[in-house]
Amino acid sequence: MKSLNRVEIIGNLTRDPELRYTPNGQPVTSFGVATNMVWTDKSGERQQKAEFHNVVAWRKLAEICAEYLQKGRQVYIEGRLETRNWEGQDGVKRNRTEIVANNVIFLGSRGDAPASPGKPEGPTPKAEEAPKETAPKSTASKKPEKSSPKKASGGEEVNIDDIPF
Repeated sequence: MKSLNRVEIIGNLTRDPELRYTPNGQPVTSFGVATNMVWTDKSGERQQKAEFHNVVAWRKLAEICAEYLQKGRQVYIEGRLETRNWEGQDGVKRNRTEIVANNVIFLGSRGDAPASPGKPEGPTPKAEEAPKETAPKSTASKKPEKSSPKKASGGEEVNIDDIPF
């Protein structure tokens, strides 16, 4: 039996991307994306609901996202859902479900997002020219509760505990 774990969303960044590096130097960027659903209820009133998604990008895609994305920018994200489990310093078990991005396409233009200090100005790639990165497909069917090294491209090991967030 086969399974499918695929996510596609279009939304706006809720915060500027945070670029960090694992202890072995692997770039990882995290950011939030909001998607909106609009409908009309039985009484004819327009309703709206926002969903907030945590997104993580690795390697070259992480560096590109950190350089070009900023809060408010509209993006298309394609990836997979992954839930991390860990125990906090206070001894409480925690978990977080994230979209691990395989592909990010920048939509709109840089002018669509509010100015953000420290972000480079300049031309914005058009959607069809936006940088595209594909992360290697994971062969693990589920993440263990305790950390164990995972193989990344190039044979590097990535330990879940090395993720800086």
